[in-house]
Amino acid sequence: MKIYRFNMRQLFLLGVFGVLLALSQTSTAQSFPSKPIKIIVPFAPGGPIDQTARIISQKMSDMWGQSVIVENKTGANGIISAEHVFNSPADGYTLLFSVIHHSVMPSLKANLSYDIEKDFIPISSVAIYPIILVVNNNFPAKSVPELIQYAQANPDKLTFGHSGYGGGTHLAGVLFNMQAKVKVRDIPYKGSAPAMADLLGGHVDMMFSDAPTAMQHILAGKLRPLAISTSGRLGALPNIPNFTEIGLPNYNAYSWGGISVKNGTPKEIVAKLNQDIVKILNDPSTKERFTQIGAEPQPSSSSQYGAFIHSELLKWAEVVKQGQIKID
Repeated sequence: MKIYRFNMRQLFLLGVFGVLLALSQTSTAQSFPSKPIKIIVPFAPGGPIDQTARIISQKMSDMWGQSVIVENKTGANGIISAEHVFNSPADGYTLLFSVIHHSVMPSLKANLSYDIEKDFIPISSVAIYPIILVVNNNFPAKSVPELIQYAQANPDKLTFGHSGYGGGTHLAGVLFNMQAKVKVRDIPYKGSAPAMADLLGGHVDMMFSDAPTAMQHILAGKLRPLAISTSGRLGALPNIPNFTEIGLPNYNAYSWGGISVKNGTPKEIVAKLNQDIVKILNDPSTKERFTQIGAEPQPSSSSQYGAFIHSELLKWAEVVKQGQIKID
């Protein structure tokens, strides 16, 4: 083995280089952001993910005195948004609002141009969007046990609408079929809004809706909520039981969102983004805004969010396999 020996001059220069590097890294974090930041959202304006991203972007802008712009890159169940960030510079100025679809698509579509774990750095989870099982007011079942009994007696008769294959509102229904041992047919729509419209019109029997989409109709008395997917109860709708309370203790389905950046982003910028986003999510005014739209803030460390994404990849891969889910 070759042994390298350094003279005093070389050691001095190495020390100077180390100091300059440390100062440069500190300066990078302190000066960030020095220009507008974009948050890339995979869905159209107005939905729960978009609403959440806009709450966060405004808080970031106020904190930094710098513009933070929400840019909607829709299509292909989140693939287009991820590809956009993957093809952007790794400088922290283009953020991906990562969502449940990004943990599902690897199991549904081969040869993605990116790897959601290897090519991105998780910053922090942002929110969980509980799934609420809702039915039209004319639906005969008044509870989940009654629904299961009716579905078992009438296989393939019942339908549930969802926002598209591979999304939370679709997979929640697949998981329900598996755990309740029933067969409720899925009807895909191009988004939650048209699916909800057909539920209100009586064209489908039920929907596993994200809470923000369903809340206004529940509060208006237009829909009957049967159960909520989280382990507790939703603060804005405390009378809705969770699935554990009504006999499905292993049912665990919800939509979620968080912030990621392209791999290679300087670690000092990653740390600053995490610190500031967590601070925003812990702010009482942010929590109040989230509650109003049916979202639950979920601040986390980078490693915690990474572990969560990994667990979601594994969970939904099994559901996709068992449910034999395929997309074109």
